[in-house]
Formats: sequence, C-alpha cells, structure tokens
Amino acid sequence: MESKERIFKLKGVVQHYAWGGSTFIPELLGTQPDLAKPSAEYWMGAHSSAPSEIYRTDSWQQLNELISSNPSDALQSAVVEKFGELPYLFKVLDVKDMLSIQVHPTKANAEIGYDAENAAGIPLNAPHRNYKDRNHKPEVMVALSDFWLLHGFKSKQALEDTLQNTQELTVLLPLFRKEGIKGLYQFVMEMDQVDVDNLLAPLVKRALRLKKESSITKSSPCWWAAKLYEETGMPEHIDRGIFSIFFFNIVQVNPGEAVFQKAGVPHAYLEGQNIELMANSDNVLRGGLTPKHVDVPELMKHTLFEEVVPQVMKGVPLMPGELIYPCPVPDFGLSKISLTQGMEFQSETYSLEIFIVTEGSVLVNQHMVLKKGECAAILAKTKYSLLAPGHATVFKAFVPVL
Repeated sequence: MESKERIFKLKGVVQHYAWGGSTFIPELLGTQPDLAKPSAEYWMGAHSSAPSEIYRTDSWQQLNELISSNPSDALQSAVVEKFGELPYLFKVLDVKDMLSIQVHPTKANAEIGYDAENAAGIPLNAPHRNYKDRNHKPEVMVALSDFWLLHGFKSKQALEDTLQNTQELTVLLPLFRKEGIKGLYQFVMEMDQVDVDNLLAPLVKRALRLKKESSITKSSPCWWAAKLYEETGMPEHIDRGIFSIFFFNIVQVNPGEAVFQKAGVPHAYLEGQNIELMANSDNVLRGGLTPKHVDVPELMKHTLFEEVVPQVMKGVPLMPGELIYPCPVPDFGLSKISLTQGMEFQSETYSLEIFIVTEGSVLVNQHMVLKKGECAAILAKTKYSLLAPGHATVFKAFVPVL
C-alpha cells in the first residue's frame, strides 16, 4: 500500500447538545450555522455511537470499517493487543452553557458497572443508564479561547474560607470541620429538595443581583450561580449542582493551555471553546446542572474526596513547532503543531493518528490539502510531512508508544 493510501481525509460527527453554541463549530467546519440547533461537539474517532468517515478512493467509508478490516495494519499490533480498538475519541467543544457536574469511573469500576446494568436488563440507550461501555474516560482539554471550568475540590482552607465568607453557607461550617470534604458533599447531595431550596434560593437571588450590578467577576462562584438562572429567572426548585460551584476550584485556562482530568475528579466545563481528547468511552456519572439522569449514590461511589490543586499545562516542546501535553495514561496523547510560512513538520506514526487544522492550511505529503476545520487520519507506521503555505495550527491525537 503506497503512503498516500494510508492518509485519508476524515469527516467527523457534530453532536447537537443543548448546552452548545450555534456558530463556533459551523464556522470552524465551513458550514452554515443552524441557529435553532446548537452545535456542541465535533467527534473525530471510531466510537460506535458516532464513528467518523474517511474518504477512500471515491467514496466515504466509516473509520470503524477501515480499522476492523485490518486492525494491526491500521492501529499497530501492540495497540490492538492492549486495547482491541482505537483507544481514543477526539473532539472540538463549544460550551455556551454549563455542562453537568460529573465524574468518570476507573476502568475496573466501568467494567463492573456496565456488566451490572446489562445484568439488570437496562437498555444501552435508556436515559437512566450510567455505563455505556466498559472503559474508563480520562480526558485532556486544550483551550481554543478563554476557557472556564470547575476542577476538583478546593483545598480545605479555601473551602473553609468559602463557607465562612458566603453568608448563606456558613451554617455548613460545623459539619465541614467535623466530617471533612466527603461528609460535607454527601450531606448537600443527599439533602431533601425543600432544604436545598431554602438554603440556595437566597444565595441565587443575591448572586443575580451582584451579577446585574457587575460587582462580581467570573472568578466568583456567585457569577456562575447567577448565569445559571439569569435568562430563565428563579425556578421552583434550585439545582443542587450550585453547591459544587462553590466547593470546586474555578479554573481559568488561556488559549493553548491544557488541563488533564483523571478518573474520580469531579468537574464541569463552564464556558468557552476547546479541543478535547479522551479514552474511547461515553461513561458519565452526573451530579447536577443538567436535565439528564443524575445518580447521586453512583456519583458518590466514584468521587475522589480530596483537595485538588489544578495543574494547568502550557505544553512541552517535543519537535520543532510541536508542543505535547503530557498525560499519565496509555490510551492517548495530544500535541499542538504550530507552523509558519514554508515550515515543514516531518514525523512517522506509531499507531493511527487524527489531525484537525484549527488555523490556516497545510499540505500533507505534498498531495493532500487540509484547510481550516478539515481533518485527516493516518494509519500506523506511516511517514508523513506537513508543509504550511502560511501560519497554521494543527492538533494531533495519537497513541503513545506502548
């Protein structure tokens, strides 16, 4: 097989979730935005629920089919032996409204949960199903814009300060001092809804007033509590996910910076656009800020109740023009390739790699042009070059050498 037959244009799948924006992903892809239908995520990969397509000869074919026809050739035998599939899912996200408070299980716990729900006869597409597959879902994100997220519990001192300085939450201080992070979080997550409303309604009202007065910024949890309800007004029942906004670290990530999230770390994306790469899984345990299924007992079972100091990565130089974002998992790796006019990047794939151009355009192996928003898949053990006629930015998903 000639090298050019090992490099394919790839077309991903747009996911229209309610929290997404309307214009960023269509503009990236060069398509017309549908203002009535949010474009939240763009999936690039071989996940069975939304596999990408590759252009082969003169027609589009599912990436799954190409891989399954000769897995060792497409992925490399060591990757097939370890994972049995393309082990990552690559995405672009446009977060307009806050995502759910969520935790991802470890691989061992995902296998247990998946098998248990199968044994209970819960259909894979049931809205109350927690486990869609038997895989873990560690993930890394790189900001494409000013990006905000919740990431892990604050330090005990910062959490005590938050409770002390938020008048509606000071009633929780004695419990926190006695029971710690887990005791505090379990208490509010299992609290009767009427008590949630009584505790949080005054807090939300105050937050709405402060945001309207422009007296708070995005670094304040009150700003996000207000954003949740500023368009719809005060609801009958307050979402208990607001507790998480006050208990978790609020992290600002600048364009080009990254955050890795391991299993068990509670988190939620708040606002902005990013590149995201994760293990090939769709397992999410939710704890609020969503109309989707919330399973508090299952969430609590898999949450790490520990202080987290957010680690914002700036990237480590790997090759000329390339920054890598180190992730402590074997499933995936992510790098950013920045090219200037006339600059050529040369490499060889270990396993199947997927590229997306986010700025400018590149020429792949002198025969394929990839413009902004276009993607390519390159099979294992293939030499390739990227040549830029001007400034270009490319994000690359790959499998680290096993």
